[in-house]
Amino acid sequence: MNKRIPMCDLIAVDMDATLLKSDKTVDPSTISDIDKAVSKGVNLAYCTGRALIEMKNYFEELPQIRYAICYSGAIIYDCLEEKTIYKNEVDSQYFEPIIATAKKYDGMLTFLTEDESIVSEDDLEHMEDFHMGVYKPMYIKVTRRVKDMEAESARHSSITKINIYFRSVEDREKGYSELKHLPLEFAYAEKTSLEMNAKGVTKGMAMLKLAELLGIPASKTMAIGDADNDIDMLKRAGFSVVMDNAKQSIKELADMVTKDNDHNGVGYAIRSMIG
Repeated sequence: MNKRIPMCDLIAVDMDATLLKSDKTVDPSTISDIDKAVSKGVNLAYCTGRALIEMKNYFEELPQIRYAICYSGAIIYDCLEEKTIYKNEVDSQYFEPIIATAKKYDGMLTFLTEDESIVSEDDLEHMEDFHMGVYKPMYIKVTRRVKDMEAESARHSSITKINIYFRSVEDREKGYSELKHLPLEFAYAEKTSLEMNAKGVTKGMAMLKLAELLGIPASKTMAIGDADNDIDMLKRAGFSVVMDNAKQSIKELADMVTKDNDHNGVGYAIRSMIG
């Protein structure tokens, strides 16, 4: 863990199990280390599967982080100017097979739009069944609940990101096998989640798009993550940092393995870069 990181101009950092501790809070020491990086002119960006509406509390807590790559790369948001600077969404022609698969495996379907997180009111009451219980307080606070997700889908010509939370890993594998022919980007997240974005939308591609917008070469980017849905950005970054709480196959992609998310792993990586 004592490897010195070359100076980077853009750090893209995953949220859950990376920037956030297990209780979904940010360690004060991490905030202090982020301050130090920003003072040296480093740009930071959240790089998360979360929707914008799920990020507002963090935008207020961490105004130092100007950019947010959300929905696994479907949107890049300028937190300072409060505007979307890039967007690429899932077209409505793909809604029917996704909804059918969610129904077949009795999964929890979530529609993430630029302005809302939309879920079934029945599923919200049973999030523990989908291994998502830790998120229930947030979902209660930020989601719009509907009775019929299929009827809701008819109101949209496109949706920024679609998730299915399955009841088991086995169901997720079966569901993915039935959907993978669609021209979409798929990623596994959480314990049993399947995330779907428009073709070409990945965390890594959005990180490079933001770097391009900022005039930063890819070689001067750093990605910090922990999970399968971080693989793309870890591979595309100039320097890749993986949390100690990640599984071994993810650690093997890293230029550096930092401390875990409950011991300021993000801050440790930043200090290893700026000294």
